[in-house]
This record gives sequence, C-alpha cells and structure tokens, in this order.
Amino acid sequence: MTDKTMTADDVVSRLSSGMTIGIGGWGSRRKPMALVRALLRSEVTDLTVISYGGPDVGLLAAAGRIRKLVAAFVTLDSVPLEPHFRAARQRGAFELMEIDEAMFMWGLHAAANRLPFLPVRAGLGSGVMRVNPGLRTVTSPYEDGEEFVAMPALRMDAALVHLNRADRSGNGQYLGPDPYFDDLFCEAADAAYVSCERIVETAELTGNAAPQTLLVRRHSVTGVVETPNGAHFTSCVPDRPRDEAFQKAYATAAADPAAWAAFSERFLPAGGDEKGYQSAVRTWHEEQK
Repeated sequence: MTDKTMTADDVVSRLSSGMTIGIGGWGSRRKPMALVRALLRSEVTDLTVISYGGPDVGLLAAAGRIRKLVAAFVTLDSVPLEPHFRAARQRGAFELMEIDEAMFMWGLHAAANRLPFLPVRAGLGSGVMRVNPGLRTVTSPYEDGEEFVAMPALRMDAALVHLNRADRSGNGQYLGPDPYFDDLFCEAADAAYVSCERIVETAELTGNAAPQTLLVRRHSVTGVVETPNGAHFTSCVPDRPRDEAFQKAYATAAADPAAWAAFSERFLPAGGDEKGYQSAVRTWHEEQK
C-alpha cells in the first residue's frame, strides 16, 4: 500500500489561494490546528472555508485569509462565540453562508455522493432561506408533493481533519465519544489530509479498538501527518483534553488588538514552526504554576 506520510508544510504546499477548504472537527473539539497553523505561516489566502467552526475559523479570520465562510456556528464551546469570528462579522470581513447544522451535514453527504444537492426539511419555516436567498426548494415528485430545501453539495478542493490514530496508508481512527463528520469532509473533497496524534501500524488500529472506530478510509485520503498535540488547544480525547486555560488566554487576547499582537508574536510568530508553538505553550503553562 502507498505510504502517504508527509509534513504539515507539505500539505500546505499543495494548497493555493482561492481554494475551497473544508476543516473537520466541531467547535473547539478535534480541530486540525497544526495544519491550520501551517496554513497561517503560508501566503495562501482568499479562501472559502467550510467548517463546523471553532478557532480554525477564528485564526484564519484574524489573519484575513477568508473570502467566504460556510458554517452552522463558530464557537469555542466553553466560550459561546469565537471572538475573532465575532469581530470579523461585525466589520463585514467576508461573505457568510450561515445554515442549519442538519443542512450542513446533508451538504456534505451530497458532495460525498457527487450529487448536486439533497432534499432536507431543516431550514423550512426559519430565517435561513431569507439570509441565504440563493437557496432553492424542490417538490417531491411522488404523491405526497412535499416541499424541501434543496441543500447544495459542499464540494471542496481540500479537506483538513485531525484524528487520534492513522496508518501510513491513510486509514484514520477516532477514539473519542464522537466521530463528528470527518469522514464526510474527506469524501466530499478532491484531496484530503489527515493529521493525527500518532501513526501506527495498520494492525494496531484494530488491536485494542472496534473496527467501527476506523472512521476515515485510505481511499479518500491524500496525505497523513503525524502531529502529536496537533489539535491544541482544542480537545482530542481520550489522548488530550481541551486546554481550557490556554483557550481562555486566547479568547482574552483576541478581545484587544495590542494583547493579540503580543499573543501572536509569542505563539504564532512569523517564521515560526509547530515545534516552536508547542514549546511556547509548555513554557506558558510553567509560568502559570
């Protein structure tokens, strides 16, 4: 089987400005943050981002990299509204397609199945049709004649996801309580890149876990990146909980331009790398003791 291992910088070298990028995870849970940080170190911009949003969206918004966002929400979970997203929306920094969570899911399903749209009841009777005037409805061709929202496929040029384990061929495994929709992101994209806490031999994937935990299959994966703590500061349970203290510092800094400049210089400096980020985080935690 093909060895698909690469580095985060290898992944970003395959991305280009103007692309549509899907980012897996959910809010502040199991986000591929090491890949997002690598993206921030690049010149790639003018992106359409599709995400159940968290700090991935926040950081890209703060850096001015987003042209259009497709999302059902952008949250840090314990912080209800991602602060950089809030600021970007208030200044009208990008176009937003805000849709219901179920509509988002069916948009992924449509793209994964290479369909132009899928009918869904979610969104009917709400303001979602008003704020998204481009959405259309369809009528059932059968006797019921029921009307549905025609949720368009959320096709992507590339998807970025983070999982607990993966093998070198691209099989990816989640070990936490929720699979989220990382498999659909990978199947809905032309290219998919999986970062993981640890690359293991294929046999180890099912040695101590059920086959159903093999969420992502190698046929839908382009590259695999081993990035221990690569979801930081979001959670990647059971390997790592969310770093609530650091998330609080992030959200506090995001509320003030001067504080954010200092935060960025320390943790996300120009010319930095993932090793430097992880080292800076460890030092910060030592200082908090």
